[in-house]
Amino acid sequence: MADFKVGLRENSTVSIIDLNGYLDAHTAPELESAFTRLIEEKRYNIVVNFSELSYISSAGLGVFMAYVEAVRENDGDIKFCSMTPKVFSIFDLLGFPLLYEFFENEADAVQKYSTMIKH
Repeated sequence: MADFKVGLRENSTVSIIDLNGYLDAHTAPELESAFTRLIEEKRYNIVVNFSELSYISSAGLGVFMAYVEAVRENDGDIKFCSMTPKVFSIFDLLGFPLLYEFFENEADAVQKYSTMIKH
């Protein structure tokens, strides 16, 4: 099985999911568990850091689609950051930039929530 790890970090307003390795049908349940936990804890401002992700399959992409509605219904969002060009090309090909915000780095993605909260 491909190597995959999900890390979860939190600050006062934003939860950060760190992805590492290969996200596919075998490893997607680990990411689903992270989203389920955040929703149960009512933490809806989420940044997903892709800097260590090597590969994503359609099953991995499906996880984001499965949870975005529940997050947005609670005035939150899922923002993506630090993708390699290879991983971004998959998201881009499937039209994700029309549905999600993408950031070059984690600090910019986290900062976007600060801007949203102040207004």
